Amino acid sequence: MTHANRGEPRCTATWPITGRACKHRPRPGADTCDAHDPAGDRRPPPPPDEERCTATNRESGERCRLRHPPGGRVCVQFHGGAPAHIRKAAAARAREQEAMRMAATYGLPIEITPEQAILEEIHRTAGHVAWLEQQVRDLDPDDLIWGVTKVKEGGDDRGTTQEAAANIWLRLYQQERAHLAKICADAIRNGIADRQVRLAEQQGVMVAKALKAILDGLELTAAQKALALKVVPEQLRALQATALTN
Repeated sequence: MTHANRGEPRCTATWPITGRACKHRPRPGADTCDAHDPAGDRRPPPPPDEERCTATNRESGERCRLRHPPGGRVCVQFHGGAPAHIRKAAAARAREQEAMRMAATYGLPIEITPEQAILEEIHRTAGHVAWLEQQVRDLDPDDLIWGVTKVKEGGDDRGTTQEAAANIWLRLYQQERAHLAKICADAIRNGIADRQVRLAEQQGVMVAKALKAILDGLELTAAQKALALKVVPEQLRALQATALTN
């Protein structure tokens, strides 16, 4: 919509909030503009609500039809989204939203025992903690505990608030560390660690019996059997160490 120049016809409607006469050009062959005739509105449709500028027109009360930048709330054209500090805050929110999406994983149901679920959660969370720790290490020290925490458009308290607050990566890192400590404590309290040790001992006994049977069946000489009893355990220990580090 465009404002009518002097001498040109104007929309005959008034704005509902201020009561002022509309100064826009009417639609061709009509007395009112697009904003005052929704049925004949020829304007492009607005973007989805999650991408649409949240500001409203002070005269009509209509929500702005433009798109805000990723992580932002208002458009850059008319409603204050252009200043550098506003763009920086919007970019920070976009990174926070992306971080939350990256941290969330979904999958199909699988059959698993409670013990396996807790152990897998421990391993998975330990990986999250290690990855988030690296994100925190990569931050500029000034960004760790200082930044924009509030941006308000309109009203007596409008403006940007900057204060000491933990960065989103630091908060996620602290949350994952707390979660890891909790599930490790749960595993210990429920005796899962003890059961894992007993299971490993039982498997060790079974492997030893199987090896003895194999060596006896090969009809090795005393020297060959002595060498096998030395080499095989060494290889098994090396295999176990590899499995634990992967």
